[in-house]
Amino acid sequence: MNAKKINLAKKKCSPCEGGIDPINKDEATNLIKELDDGWLLTADSKKIYKEYRTRNYHEIMSIINMIAFISHKEDHHPEINFTYNTAKIVYYTYAIDGLSENDFNNNINIIYNTFLSLKA
Repeated sequence: MNAKKINLAKKKCSPCEGGIDPINKDEATNLIKELDDGWLLTADSKKIYKEYRTRNYHEIMSIINMIAFISHKEDHHPEINFTYNTAKIVYYTYAIDGLSENDFNNNINIIYNTFLSLKA
């Protein structure tokens, strides 16, 4: 397979209302390599996720609030599950029941524009 490299850092989210096929496992595997360490593909290749751990509750809430702000601005919202000092961020595109380029675009914006100084 001849995989093309996509510059995710320059991409923006675009509306997805269905009618397209989800990204397949091979494409997802290539795209996830463009994200920072820690992003994983689910076994069914329909979602990507990352877990963050902080020292305390207010730090994890700060991360969650940053994700919420950027996700709202991009109009592409992840699932967020959290406890006292951990958060699991999950992206997929509901309209196609799988991954779209948007799932990787939004992550790249969050990682490179907001979390540069935070460690997972």
